Amino acid sequence: MKYQHLLLEINNKIAWIKFNRPDQLNAMNAVMMDEIIDALQVVDKTSSHEVAVVVLSGMGKAFMAGADIKEYAQQTQSEFDAFQKKGHGMYAAIENNSKIMIAALNGYAFGGGFEIALACDMMVAATGTKMGLPEILLNLIPGGGGTLRLARKIGTNLTNEIVMTGRTLLAEEMEASGLINHIYPRENFMESVTEFANSFANQLPDRLQAIKELSNEALNGITPTLQAKEAAALGKFYQSKEGQEKIQAFYNKSLDKKS
Repeated sequence: MKYQHLLLEINNKIAWIKFNRPDQLNAMNAVMMDEIIDALQVVDKTSSHEVAVVVLSGMGKAFMAGADIKEYAQQTQSEFDAFQKKGHGMYAAIENNSKIMIAALNGYAFGGGFEIALACDMMVAATGTKMGLPEILLNLIPGGGGTLRLARKIGTNLTNEIVMTGRTLLAEEMEASGLINHIYPRENFMESVTEFANSFANQLPDRLQAIKELSNEALNGITPTLQAKEAAALGKFYQSKEGQEKIQAFYNKSLDKKS
């Protein structure tokens, strides 16, 4: 598929999906949403030996300013409902992707843009980046799971304040709340993001996927079934050739230190 509002690049096991409507602060219209869904399907189906990590970012000075209000305002009720339903599928395609998903907030991330970031496994941001869920200022509420995912990640008290006031958040505040993994200087932001992504790209993909699934499921509570799933995964990896190589190498190294 040839993209009109998106760039998809794959380098050294990292897939970069870059929103590309810089003149509109990468505001998401229906065409862009279709393109994002297609790109997510492409990377999901790509071999883990070719793509282990996906980085979502934006061209220009914004990550994504949210939905394209010009298009939004002209939708009929049925068009609006269809747009929202498709959006739910897009966010799920991010959250349930077989790859590790990193949101690299190079600039403004509001509304649907922030919801995209919240659906990712991790989030990094450039210094001073602004973000938020301002839907209440239009007498609306987030519709792409923003309230739900934000509450899961930072708790209900702070989420209520943020969503009920629609206030603008700084990356530094969100780092303190645990939502942002790292903040990098703007002048070398993409280089820092690449280094961060590489720290996962060099790990074995099936191990990363197991951790991702367990981490997400743990949000619903730690159950005997989930603990059994974790133990089964560990047992499988322990018996694997790759696991035994590392274990034996570590063991032999410890013997050398004692001698």
